[in-house]
Amino acid sequence: MAYLLDANVFIAAKNLHYGLDFCPAFWDWLIARNAAGSLFSIEKVGDEVQAVADELCDWAVERGNGFFLRPDASVFPALAAVSNWANGQAYTPAAVSTFLQIADYYLVAQAQAGGHTVVTHEVPSASTRKIKIPDACLGLGIKFMTPYEMLRRERARFVLGAHP
Repeated sequence: MAYLLDANVFIAAKNLHYGLDFCPAFWDWLIARNAAGSLFSIEKVGDEVQAVADELCDWAVERGNGFFLRPDASVFPALAAVSNWANGQAYTPAAVSTFLQIADYYLVAQAQAGGHTVVTHEVPSASTRKIKIPDACLGLGIKFMTPYEMLRRERARFVLGAHP
């Protein structure tokens, strides 16, 4: 089991709590967990974070395919299962169409195919106008959590200097 990170994890980290300029330990932790084989994202999320030419884009480009996984043949049945789930719910046709075109769809499918946990800032929603990652995960029996839950579960520590 590995963690698969949603684009909003990277974007919020950069813009808010873990800026690349003042909290490099967070980014180093992501790299270390990736090297250990327990944390990844997917190619389409990489595309999203690289859409804006900034320091996050540069960081993502440096990570490459070892961090941002490309879909392989094992993901194709999961894509079909996620699509079938989305089409079988009470979402508007526009919500389903949009979902099937964005990274969220591929992230959920990759998680299902690999038995991974999705990490996202999104929360479940009763709206039928947009499919949220947690709703798809709940519907398909896929684990999901917030980045803070992941950091606590993994006992991440970003400590300055010596501690008692």
